Amino acid sequence: MVIDGVLVTTVVGSYPQPDWLVNREMLGSRLPPRVRAKEIWRIPEEFLAEAQDDATIIAIRDMERAGVEIITDGEIRRESYSNRFATALDGMDVENPGTAIDRTGHPNPVPRAVGPIQRARPVEVGDLEFLRRNTGHPVKITIPGPFTMAQQAQDDFYGDRRSLALALADAVRAEVADLFAAGADIVQLDEPYLQARPDAAREYAVEAINRAVDGLPGPVALHTCFGYAAIVHERPPGYSFLAELNDCAAGLIAIETAQPGLDLSILKQLPGKTVILGVVDLSTPDVESPESIAARIREALRYHPPHQLQIAPDCGMKYLPRPRAFAKLQAMTEAVTLVRRELA
Repeated sequence: MVIDGVLVTTVVGSYPQPDWLVNREMLGSRLPPRVRAKEIWRIPEEFLAEAQDDATIIAIRDMERAGVEIITDGEIRRESYSNRFATALDGMDVENPGTAIDRTGHPNPVPRAVGPIQRARPVEVGDLEFLRRNTGHPVKITIPGPFTMAQQAQDDFYGDRRSLALALADAVRAEVADLFAAGADIVQLDEPYLQARPDAAREYAVEAINRAVDGLPGPVALHTCFGYAAIVHERPPGYSFLAELNDCAAGLIAIETAQPGLDLSILKQLPGKTVILGVVDLSTPDVESPESIAARIREALRYHPPHQLQIAPDCGMKYLPRPRAFAKLQAMTEAVTLVRRELA
């Protein structure tokens, strides 16, 4: 399956879940859940899996209709980007959660590491297989990275977060290997806490990431960002942990640049990587014009070659109204069409 090319379009991961599936008002009124949050689902348990399948097909079709070339399952089955995987691991106590400070500075209930972290079974392989069956497009599936999961947990077993992160990396590696075996074209590690906790990241993040993905048989992307725009409203002027990722084992690095209005010369920090460039602002439901998105892509091309750029929204689209998310994707793909014509 072809996943290379000039300015290939993709998404970061999540797509809006329908109102009939989740209580979106409840979802948006709280911090992203780190432990289970079953109360957000509107569908009774006995019908939930079927409803999630139906909503996933809607997300797949929306991405296809919008013209996105590498798609995901929209993370429709997840309460957050990270808790579906983290709460499935042996050694994590989710019935008696601990507390960790979220990147907003607020306490949030989190899993407690109370024993050796182990992945007893595949967690997202069924999600990937469903996605693969329901599209002919190249597919990407996302999984939380080991550094971020270590920051989103209370360690009552290992004694230091580096050891916890390395144990989580082993669980991630087993999952990623199974995802490639099941047909994933790209697997993406979500590591937003690289930006939120740069001092800790410099100590052991690249070590943990490399342990999770080095030598695996398919392309791995790594996403780092400033947090969901609906939750984290303050944006710094630049990335505090980015150049270090040029030395990590992931071949693709996903960053956001539109909402914070970043100087795209930061791309010079990642000369050895394909960059998944966030060019769609998710802090507002307003739909940018294709020309304004194209202008950002053109600026990026001053610093990075077109065959090493993929084009995406800034971050996951989970918190947007679905019609606006679809319109933003359409504007993004139209912008790419404009720039490709200029390059031809």
